[in-house]
Amino acid sequence: MYDYIIVGAGLYGAIFAHEAMKAGKSCLVVERRSHIGGNIYTKEIEGIQVHQYGAHIFHTSNKEVWDYIGQFATFNRYTNCPVAYYKGQMYNMPFNMNTFHKIWGVITPTEAKAKIEEQVKEYGVKEPKNLEEQAISLVGKDIYEKQWGRRATELPPEIIKRLPVRLTYDNNYFNDLYQGIPVGGYTQIIEKMLEGAKVRLNVDYLKEKENLRPLGKKVVYTGPVDAYFNYCFGELEYRTVRFETEILDTDNYQGNAVVNYTEYEVPYTRIIEHKHFEFGTQEKTVISREYPVTWKKGDEPYYPVNDEKNTALYAKYKELAEKEENVIFGGRLGLYRYMDMHHVVDAALQAVREEMK
Repeated sequence: MYDYIIVGAGLYGAIFAHEAMKAGKSCLVVERRSHIGGNIYTKEIEGIQVHQYGAHIFHTSNKEVWDYIGQFATFNRYTNCPVAYYKGQMYNMPFNMNTFHKIWGVITPTEAKAKIEEQVKEYGVKEPKNLEEQAISLVGKDIYEKQWGRRATELPPEIIKRLPVRLTYDNNYFNDLYQGIPVGGYTQIIEKMLEGAKVRLNVDYLKEKENLRPLGKKVVYTGPVDAYFNYCFGELEYRTVRFETEILDTDNYQGNAVVNYTEYEVPYTRIIEHKHFEFGTQEKTVISREYPVTWKKGDEPYYPVNDEKNTALYAKYKELAEKEENVIFGGRLGLYRYMDMHHVVDAALQAVREEMK
């Protein structure tokens, strides 16, 4: 019998397995997909590490987290500086003085603030009720249309609060002290973490639970929490994305790793050119277009929808999860929480350290 059955071979599950095995515990890792790594899985195509489930840039201000992940790979100096394409023009993203200068011709932060305040006052938003109003209250109507030019009246205002707004000429998306991409991709990190564990791919734990559960003393579950309880309170909502990946016979397609397309009429939200994550010089390039998809049960869940309705529904599942004996729920799906990679590392380390006491 294993000490732990770990459901999901993503970052959370791999860290838990690695630390548990260091403490002398045995682990069986079961993964529904045909590969390890979860959504940070990278695959080499044409000598390029392709982020199969969207761009993943590791960033954190937590030195312990940075040092921990740095044990498993060498990280380069990549800095996330995306740009946005809107009606034939390119704009710096996040909103900063480069963006304001291009649109309004302003030079100083004082001029930019005055322009933003003028537009916010003109629009009259005091208590934003949706993402559009929140965006306009932050940066004015001109910037909103150019950087978030899609229908957003039905989205909660909290979403855009993750997007920085700066009155400096700084194109760096993140404010964190540490940032980079692992040279050679993310999959190697998970492989190293899982050394010594028994890993079974193409296994759906919930479908095989009757056979698998007796094999371990405890379970670490990183799948969707509502699915674990057979949707007894109803389905939680998720956002999902469809990726269309293409090999191109050119050495440089767009000159940047991430280009956002903000016009509503453009069906994809951004194009990723993967070679730029590692400053590649290969003869060919690989791009991925990202298309937003309305999620339905059975689709790949990417991001929890942490609005009022779903938060209330999750509270019911959380209550059940806390009563479930010998099961630890973790990760963004198990905890129904938006988590960047550094959050996942920190949460997994805290959970496994608590468990190993």
